[in-house]
Amino acid sequence: MTVTIYDVAREAGVSMATVSRVVNNNPNVKPQTRKKVFEAIERLGYRPNAVARGLASKKTTTVGVVIPDISNAIFAEVARGIEDIANMYHYNIILCNADKKKDKEIRVINTLLEKQVDGLLFMGGAVTDEHLQAFKTANVPIVLCATTDENGTIPSVDIDHEGAAFDAVQKLIKNGHTRIAMICGTLQDPSNGYARFQGYKRALETAGLPYDETLVRIGNYRYESGVDAMKYFLELETIPTAVFSATDEMAIGAIHCIQDAGLKVPDQISVISVDNSRMASMVRPQLTAVAQPMYDIGAVSMRLLTKLMKKEAVENPRVVLPHEIVNRQSVGSK
Repeated sequence: MTVTIYDVAREAGVSMATVSRVVNNNPNVKPQTRKKVFEAIERLGYRPNAVARGLASKKTTTVGVVIPDISNAIFAEVARGIEDIANMYHYNIILCNADKKKDKEIRVINTLLEKQVDGLLFMGGAVTDEHLQAFKTANVPIVLCATTDENGTIPSVDIDHEGAAFDAVQKLIKNGHTRIAMICGTLQDPSNGYARFQGYKRALETAGLPYDETLVRIGNYRYESGVDAMKYFLELETIPTAVFSATDEMAIGAIHCIQDAGLKVPDQISVISVDNSRMASMVRPQLTAVAQPMYDIGAVSMRLLTKLMKKEAVENPRVVLPHEIVNRQSVGSK
């Protein structure tokens, strides 16, 4: 049978209110009484009912986290930052994988809200009207993590994705490349897709280079789509001398495809990406990439959420963290 607070109180010879004070670390309990209660808890194997405590206090000290793909190293790094700060502020997290599918995201959001979480961190694709409707019914603080909404109405922590792509392509241009291809994410994705595509186009325009739609392929962020896109580029009448990839994983697929075709990176084709995951330093040649501070994005998002949950003052609800290019061996001069 489940051990209750009543059983502990009877075993320790104290009131249920005293047991409650001990469990909740109330200082107004004599050390001897506290010791007696803890001994009874240990003997009986009692575990406080978090749900019941939550109903009483209207707080569950739990945060829901919607993540696009837990198997992706980038999002795993964000989750680590979230968890470290959550632990620091004594919050538990419920992590839910949503695969960047709108219907699943909405379902997961509603499930987490039904579990009475105190706050919600959302990582996903486009924030649609359906997402906004779900957020409006939440009655708890929400922070967008590594994404933003189009109107900027929801607190968020991210980088400047267009600026990151612009800097990456500009580096290729400064190295003498004029025929630059892009492996893009879906344009319905406001950050990894559309914003980075816009950064690519702006860099070409700034340098006076023509935009050529045959040099852009849409991928799905995975290694295989990088391979497929690079195969397409290698079949063009004039192949590109450089490739900008929206993610590391697709960039590594491109590098391997280039090598499988008997060509060399960066001697014949340079490759650069945005992300700078651990995989970037594992591939050979090592991948030059624009670094997103993924751990920091997670940590700052969770800290912002704690302030909102505690109704503390927030100076800037839309945080844009800096990015930087990490130079390795995959980019050469033309």
